[in-house]
Amino acid sequence: MGFFQKIKETFVGKSTKQNEKYVAGLDKSSASFSSKINALAARYREINDEYFDELENILIMSDVGVNMVMKIVDEIKKEVRLENIKDPHAINDIIVDKMFVIYANDSYMTTKINYAENDLTVILMVGVNGAGKTTTIAKLANKIMHEEGKKVMVAAGDTFRAGAIEQLAEWANRLNVPCVKGKEGGDPSSVIFDALEQAKAGGYDVLICDTAGRLQNKVNLMKELEKMNRIIKRVVPEGPQETLLVVDATTGQNGISQAVEFSKITDITGIVLTKMDGTAKGGIILSIKDMLNIPVKFIGLGEKIDDLQEFDLEQYIYGLCNDLME
Repeated sequence: MGFFQKIKETFVGKSTKQNEKYVAGLDKSSASFSSKINALAARYREINDEYFDELENILIMSDVGVNMVMKIVDEIKKEVRLENIKDPHAINDIIVDKMFVIYANDSYMTTKINYAENDLTVILMVGVNGAGKTTTIAKLANKIMHEEGKKVMVAAGDTFRAGAIEQLAEWANRLNVPCVKGKEGGDPSSVIFDALEQAKAGGYDVLICDTAGRLQNKVNLMKELEKMNRIIKRVVPEGPQETLLVVDATTGQNGISQAVEFSKITDITGIVLTKMDGTAKGGIILSIKDMLNIPVKFIGLGEKIDDLQEFDLEQYIYGLCNDLME
């Protein structure tokens, strides 16, 4: 049984809260991808080279990276020859299968947060300004509190962006979690140190730290993150347990380029892909795999506080491709 067929049998006709969030959040991506694949099948009586050229374009326009597109289409061609498939309408399952089998293969696919067993868990949040980092911190804090039952504190370590401290403090106030902050323009590492001390003294389980997003000044940003890491290790030797990179899905390949640059500056343990509900280009997940091979741990499927979901590949495929499930 193919990957896509298994997902159909698992999800079709079975509604859960997570199903609904993925379907609603990926509505734009699903409508665009499915309509293009269905329109492609309608234009051809049989599969030929021109069909595959158009399929390549559709995948590239869906934000699947060019190298990954070549791999996917090569695999589809092999399967079509092997099964002697002529009808374009019979190929949809194979297209989806090959896209996501390539994603799933040879990957360390954990989406779980690496919590410390007997110590404070420190999560560093990195990413360029505008990616939705501060809002994501609030959503992640809310998720950890309500789903894991953990005691959470946040640290306003982005002291350079105007309004960043107040924005995080406002979110913390709404969620009723403490926010450690310093002065705008001050030393971000001193904020992190104060937060570590307070979190340890107060018996907190998790400290989520905001950081600056000035990628255009990579040397300064690298030094800043290195200093933060040193300070964290002084207080929590195994920390930070996670360094999560926030990527705005609506920026497409530009967002992937930013992710590549950040991965050169610091060790990224996972990706948080935000604003997926705002883009019609669902293939960005495959580009992240191809360019970074870092797991997507969370995905933003809307603006509500509970719209940050743990990334689930099968739910993602269902949300992206449910219009192809005839």
